[in-house]
Amino acid sequence: MKFGPVALEDAVGGVVAHAVRLPGLVLKKGDVVCADHVAALAAAGVATIVVARLEAGDVAEDAAAQRLAAQLCGEGLRRDPPFTGRCNLRATRAGLLVVDARAVDAVNAVDEAITLATLAPLKAVEDGEMVATVKIIPFAVEEEKLDRALAAARGARLSVAAFRPLDVSVISTLLPGLKDKTVDKTLRALSARLAPAGARIVSDTRVPHETGALQAALADTRAGDMTIVFGASAITDRRDVIPAAVEQAGGRIDHFGMPVDPGNLLLLARGADGRPVLGAPGCARSPKENGFDFVLQRLLADVPVTGADIKRMGAGGLLKEIVSRPQPRGGGDAHDDD
Repeated sequence: MKFGPVALEDAVGGVVAHAVRLPGLVLKKGDVVCADHVAALAAAGVATIVVARLEAGDVAEDAAAQRLAAQLCGEGLRRDPPFTGRCNLRATRAGLLVVDARAVDAVNAVDEAITLATLAPLKAVEDGEMVATVKIIPFAVEEEKLDRALAAARGARLSVAAFRPLDVSVISTLLPGLKDKTVDKTLRALSARLAPAGARIVSDTRVPHETGALQAALADTRAGDMTIVFGASAITDRRDVIPAAVEQAGGRIDHFGMPVDPGNLLLLARGADGRPVLGAPGCARSPKENGFDFVLQRLLADVPVTGADIKRMGAGGLLKEIVSRPQPRGGGDAHDDD
């Protein structure tokens, strides 16, 4: 591609590089210069204009952006029409955005003229939300560079893992001093978290905060695709009430704890029938984002989550303070809200 100022007689067919505003004439960036434009420019005393000229082997910005976006557009996504070298991808369903960050880096490493930006991997998205944008920086890109970007994009194909309308069983353990309205508020916060997936609470069981009582409740929980346990007291050890009850009910502990704050004291487990069991951290009673959301959303979207996955959540895992914490993180004992 050639770029730079040219005499008016050589400007026809060139792409306007910078907007031109004169009495009776406005040329926008990206407009193609025609003979009438040249005549108007000459009448205004303009001698040169900065244009871009495509050469053999060049692909125009819109065409290049559209081809790359098409390569990247996987399940649960659609492409917007390209404009000014940009082509956006949007979700066609609610779910989690599946992105391979290293593959995105590979696309961007091909050439500075070709860029791809996405939302964060596994971010919850809504139908119609923009999740990625391809932008070709100059007015055209060489076919050879585009081909290399297209090859890299095969490994960077994006998709949205759809949320599933799961049925969720909830068990709340109780201690003196825990008010019914606190449990009710917790269920309302959970319902709001489940709503984007079309999921719902199908049972609400309340038992004393004792291993035996919780074990019986877990063994008796037949409704639902997963069970969430809200403890009256936070889990502080794998031998505490909630994990002990899970194991005594025939389940297994997959992982305890997570490098996300708030959310450190989350328990990921499986019941005797293999269905997920989550021991919610105290902060999950709040509607504010916390580590509980990171795991719950994956389960709702049928995206695998293991102990190894949880251990990789530390980068970006320090979240904002939430008002439900009794003391700032800088001091005091706020364990029950972790």
